[in-house]
Amino acid sequence: FFSAVVPTVPMGGTFTKVLDKLSGMFKKEARILMLGLDAAGKTTILYKLRLNELVSTLPTIGFNVETVQYKNISFMIWDVGGQDKLRRLWRHYFENIDALIFVVDTNDKERIHIAQEELHRLMNEPALAEATLLVFANKQDLPEALSVSECVQKLQLPSLKDRVWSAQPTCALTGEGLYEGLDWLS
Repeated sequence: FFSAVVPTVPMGGTFTKVLDKLSGMFKKEARILMLGLDAAGKTTILYKLRLNELVSTLPTIGFNVETVQYKNISFMIWDVGGQDKLRRLWRHYFENIDALIFVVDTNDKERIHIAQEELHRLMNEPALAEATLLVFANKQDLPEALSVSECVQKLQLPSLKDRVWSAQPTCALTGEGLYEGLDWLS
């Protein structure tokens, strides 16, 4: 019939290369903007996802950006500083965002109303109209932390009509809940 010259590569190696090529065809990319008040844990979350390590952080002046590969999706995550003076700069990062991760320090009950105001201001931004919202209710390891349902109520998430959203309990220090959030986004 026909003959062909086949390179002498172990069968497993060839099969793996074919699978890699095929899976690459279905790779998706997602641009994620991660915002929240200062000290909510955004940078700790970013590097826990990226490096699976706890890193020492300083308050973010400006932004950090990292790509996190998870389940055939390349998440490009922008972590922008949350200090009061930096929040007005958030709008410069809105373009082409697929999802917004809003990180809340559930132990900071004195500023939860500020987090709620900032979140609703973001949800009213036309540039974010199509962005999916994931709230990371962070610092769940602390004994006085608000529960996720309390956080949802304090942030008035049910009032966000025509918005796809979810709230995920997280602990940035241990990584608990972080990948479940990425699962929901994917």
